[in-house]
Amino acid sequence: VFRRHLLLPLVLEPVLAAAIGFAAAQWQTARMAAPMLAAPLGPTWVEGRVVSLSRLPEGVRVVLADPVVRGLDPAETPRRVRLRLPRRTEPPPTGAVIGVRAFLNPPSRPVAPGAFDFRRHSYFRGIGAIGYAVSRATVVEPGAGGGLSLRLESLRRGIAGRIAESLDGDRASVATALLIGDRGGLRPPVYAAIREAGLAHLLAISGLHLGLVAGLIFFATRAGLALVPPLALGWPIKKWAAVAALLGGFAYMLIAGATVPTQRAFAMTALVLLAVLVDRTALSMRLVAWAAALVLAVAPHSLLGPSFQMSFAAVIALIAGYEALRDRLAGWREGAGWGRRGLLYLGGVLLSTAIASTATAPFAVYHFQQYASYGLATNLIAVPLTALWIMPCGLLAFLLMPVGLESLGLVPMGWGIEILIRIAETAAAWPNASLHLRAPPDAALGVTALGGLWLCLWRGVWRHAGWAGLAIGLALAAGPRPQPDILVNETGSLMAVRDRSSRLLLSSHRGDRFVAEMWLRREGQGKAEEWPPAGRDAAVDLSCDPLGCLYRRDGQLIALVRDARALTEDCPVADAVVANVPVPSFCGAALVVDRFDLWRHGAHALFIERDGTIRVERVANLTGDRPWAIRR
Repeated sequence: VFRRHLLLPLVLEPVLAAAIGFAAAQWQTARMAAPMLAAPLGPTWVEGRVVSLSRLPEGVRVVLADPVVRGLDPAETPRRVRLRLPRRTEPPPTGAVIGVRAFLNPPSRPVAPGAFDFRRHSYFRGIGAIGYAVSRATVVEPGAGGGLSLRLESLRRGIAGRIAESLDGDRASVATALLIGDRGGLRPPVYAAIREAGLAHLLAISGLHLGLVAGLIFFATRAGLALVPPLALGWPIKKWAAVAALLGGFAYMLIAGATVPTQRAFAMTALVLLAVLVDRTALSMRLVAWAAALVLAVAPHSLLGPSFQMSFAAVIALIAGYEALRDRLAGWREGAGWGRRGLLYLGGVLLSTAIASTATAPFAVYHFQQYASYGLATNLIAVPLTALWIMPCGLLAFLLMPVGLESLGLVPMGWGIEILIRIAETAAAWPNASLHLRAPPDAALGVTALGGLWLCLWRGVWRHAGWAGLAIGLALAAGPRPQPDILVNETGSLMAVRDRSSRLLLSSHRGDRFVAEMWLRREGQGKAEEWPPAGRDAAVDLSCDPLGCLYRRDGQLIALVRDARALTEDCPVADAVVANVPVPSFCGAALVVDRFDLWRHGAHALFIERDGTIRVERVANLTGDRPWAIRR
């Protein structure tokens, strides 16, 4: 109606898009609503149907649907429970109802204000409690046929079993990750080496893997049909091959678990193949837009996750880069022999890796506070190895599994995986292979993303204004910003203070190790240092005794109390008291954070300003009033 008026559609269309987006998010939030455990429980008896199973280096982890928890009212029972079974436990069959004695805990709140919200993550996966079993699982009811999801999970477990019969150790774990998307069995040292070498993207089933599978099916089908002259001359075999590739890609997505990167990859692959069917140009920014719209319509919460952000950042940058170089690359390929084509392929891998690594680096630093220094070099070898050896052998194994000959594909696949692991371990051992960086502020990521989009989406000369956004985002990330002087976890069992060199010192190495690791990672600090057990540390202005510590900074004295007996002495002299015990109301400190504050509001961060005032941030204040937030 308004196509002749430029301004009105420019206003109305973004408003319509935002309205649809908020409606999708609200619908998804309401659809996933389910009880979440409010407090630790156990040991207690838990029964439920196994709907997901993954092997871990130290055992087996299962997700139980529709659990029955002894001592918990059905109206308060979560829809799903995730449990880690004891070591040397035989994996239960998918679809079976099992019973086990277990300790259950609520999904964790953020370890610090502004940190990753594990409760939100669990909420949108339907998991309301997480725990560990203290007894062997008993099969209460054998697995029934079940619905499609249970049948797919059973098929995935069967494939994992076939892989374990043909391969062993790390080769089996990596093959399982590549073929069915289950990375749980990877040993931590191997996964750390792969991540530090910049090869972790090879284990997340996404565009590379699904594109390879669909491409191999497409070209193999088309080549086979081309061998039959009547078909090749009289029928559209290219479109038949596209249909075969579409069906094969869809099957692979289901077997791989249909994660967000896999959904995105299939959506884009499907649109490419549909473009082949209707004789249209395949790769374009419209393709990316449609893929993003489809993924966000199904799972709008994925917008804030690293998988969505990193995968789309890489694809948008790659399409924009190759659009800019299209004519030049076509000239280089024209009349090229095998030697030049090989060099062009290696150059393409190098260029693609450079573009994708640069595009995803801001998101990797924001979410994981890590950057692989040698990713460009390792990918130059690992990507062709995966594309030309590992994944074709994996596809061959899939095709041969129905007749029991999968080892013909899995064994050579294992040889390629062994080389991949050696590449990762070699690169990870080099100096400064993985840089630990501070988590940048939200504004830095937002400005960087907008600058990158402006640079990639426009085609005119004004696209280069996006470089300014990238520069501002980098400046915001590298520039000074407020850092908490004191951190306290939600139980008070772990505290941290900042020394004069801006490094965090932990109250204990025996406290909550997971929280300590997350704190240090967000600070870009690899090594943990501990408070002095007694006496004074002049480098920190911290004096301790068995009952607690006194911390001095910018004219403020903060008492860090570990024993209630210290309150009598500390309350009259301290400007603030932080305690893992209840603090009585007659304590004279201007600011008190005690056990009940931590229990109600989660982890706390204290900022001592230059004027001597103390600003407090709480997890509950930043989480807001959300269905997944704990209300106490």
